Amino acid sequence: MRRNTSWIWCALLVVTGGCGGGSGGGGGSPTPTPTAANVASVIVDLGPAAAVGVVNTPYVSVTICVPGTSNCQTIDHVTVDTGSSGLRVIASVLAANLTLPAAPDSTGQPLAECIAFADGYSWGAVRTADIEIAGERAGSVPIQVIGDPAFPGVPADCSSAGPAENTVAAFGANGILGVSVFREDCGSGCAATAIAGAYYSCPVSGCVATAATLAQQVQNPVAHFATDNNGVVLQLPSIGSAGAANVTGALVFGIDTQSNNGLGTATVLTVDSNNGNLTTLYNNQSLTSSFIDSGSNGLFFPDGGIPVCTSTAASGFYCPATVQTRAATFQSTTMVTKDATFNIANADALLNNNPAFVAFNNLGGTVPATLSGSFDWGLPFFYGRSVFVAIEGHATAAGPGPFIAF
Repeated sequence: MRRNTSWIWCALLVVTGGCGGGSGGGGGSPTPTPTAANVASVIVDLGPAAAVGVVNTPYVSVTICVPGTSNCQTIDHVTVDTGSSGLRVIASVLAANLTLPAAPDSTGQPLAECIAFADGYSWGAVRTADIEIAGERAGSVPIQVIGDPAFPGVPADCSSAGPAENTVAAFGANGILGVSVFREDCGSGCAATAIAGAYYSCPVSGCVATAATLAQQVQNPVAHFATDNNGVVLQLPSIGSAGAANVTGALVFGIDTQSNNGLGTATVLTVDSNNGNLTTLYNNQSLTSSFIDSGSNGLFFPDGGIPVCTSTAASGFYCPATVQTRAATFQSTTMVTKDATFNIANADALLNNNPAFVAFNNLGGTVPATLSGSFDWGLPFFYGRSVFVAIEGHATAAGPGPFIAF
């Protein structure tokens, strides 16, 4: 399987009542409310009411419709994720009259999918929907409905990935919009053979692992837009070192297709066509499995010189006595490089000093063993930048994807 779906979820660090009360404030200069047809508003805030407030999670609203009809529903607080492909929606937020047709496998049986995360899994049906975001539309696209009651039995080789994340509370969002460099969420590996923990054929006798053709797999909806379909630009304003109570930005569709999405002087960094990774040169390490991922709530990297938090609330995050400034170098598959500096602050202090804040540009932590050799450039990397994500095989002025640029 070639897709990077190893997100580090915000469940690792949450804002709870135990962190104390407080009022808002802080933040960088806001981004104006988008007005162009290819621009969707993005907000970093406490998240949907059904979830515990999570930090550093960018949300967008997505409208889904029964294919070919005007029976539609707009879902807010859908996570924008540059580290995965495909739209996934929690079943409980769907209206009772929004009956999305089941997507069949190659034998005509209903298709389901398991997605494994760094801290659990999500299971649900593959269904077909029309997708509308801002002024863009993709017709009859396979999506995943997480926690779909029509598929209550979870295969053991899926549930063994860890705790279930099939509800809004566990997921931290009403859904996730995967807008990575890939058209499908699994690719040729899943098309060639049945892979345990990926796609499943679900006759009445039970679900079993199955191959899924590229067309049957959950799709990056951007690749199916009529225009502005070669990638996205995620734009978030700069914020102060103390953080912010909320941040407003934009998800711009297309790269060099409109006056508002030109690459300009951004450095183009090609990524591996099999897994979307590039290399980060950091602290005398060559981290060849690195990736840029707005669905991760921190910067996750190996550094034995930065103390790790001892509190339960910030387990796995860094807690240096003073703010640490670090430098790293991105290296593309074509050996193009670009330097970047970043700060790491004390995660406990960030939460306790401003308990109403949920956006932080200096939050970081350790890399799980499952991501050894990685630098996960999560949402703190995106503040104050326009980050371009070009889809594989789609033409841009800088050549075809897959690449990222900033």
